[in-house]
Amino acid sequence: MFVPIILFFFIFKYYPMTGLVIAFKKYSFIKGIWGSPWAGMDNFKMIFQTKQIFSIVWNTLKLSGLSIIIGFPVPIILALLLNEVRKMQFKRLVQTLVYLPHFLNWVIVGGIVVTVFSQSTGTLNHVIEKLFGESYPFLYKEFSWIAIYLGSGVWKEAGWNAIIYLAALTAIDQSLYEASSIDGANKWQQTIRITLPAILPTIIIMLILKIGHLMELGFDQVFVLQNNATLEISEVISTFMYKIGIQQANFSLATAMGLFESLVGLILVLAANRIARSFGQGLW
Repeated sequence: MFVPIILFFFIFKYYPMTGLVIAFKKYSFIKGIWGSPWAGMDNFKMIFQTKQIFSIVWNTLKLSGLSIIIGFPVPIILALLLNEVRKMQFKRLVQTLVYLPHFLNWVIVGGIVVTVFSQSTGTLNHVIEKLFGESYPFLYKEFSWIAIYLGSGVWKEAGWNAIIYLAALTAIDQSLYEASSIDGANKWQQTIRITLPAILPTIIIMLILKIGHLMELGFDQVFVLQNNATLEISEVISTFMYKIGIQQANFSLATAMGLFESLVGLILVLAANRIARSFGQGLW
């Protein structure tokens, strides 16, 4: 029964990794992967000789780090709040509303963002113009762009990510709450001393996995919200790879950049797991 799963991972996950050899070659469509001439570490040298590479890596780390700091606790809080709802009809309604954004494509979400925050046609700026007489360029200012980026990401994924924590909450022994209430513990004390320690292993695992994707910021969200006015903060590794790999057809350089990104992610996962293991909560 496990054979189909092994085949799936081998065919779609491991076998395509042989294409990483492109990072060490001067790839040509005509000659193919194996026929293209060997370039050694030239592509990696070219990456670090690019003037904007350090700002691109910094933007990636900054946006991804802020997403973890701001976005990671939200699903936990949402799961804790939903777990306390006793009216099942209301709970199902709220769960449906917070889950739905996950199934929207980033193109649709980007359209919603533009509809709300556009300087000329945005709903919010219509209100601001009536109150203050002048619109505000939310999508063209660095601070407001970052806030919109983080907010749209939380809105889209918080409900979906809360499912894992809700599943962990159902595994908690309810007799612990009964015993604590007899001892006079209120809801806040039960949350701090029972609920959070019980789901801490799940939180640690999710945090380690999240840190592993610190360099893999994702392409869709950034590309949809990106504009020329905010390129200094919105140009990240994924968009840079798209521009040099697809638009300029420099596949060797884009593959080298992707390999570098993956290696940094691997190092971050190992480091995060080592730190978690020192507290007895390691993933392996």
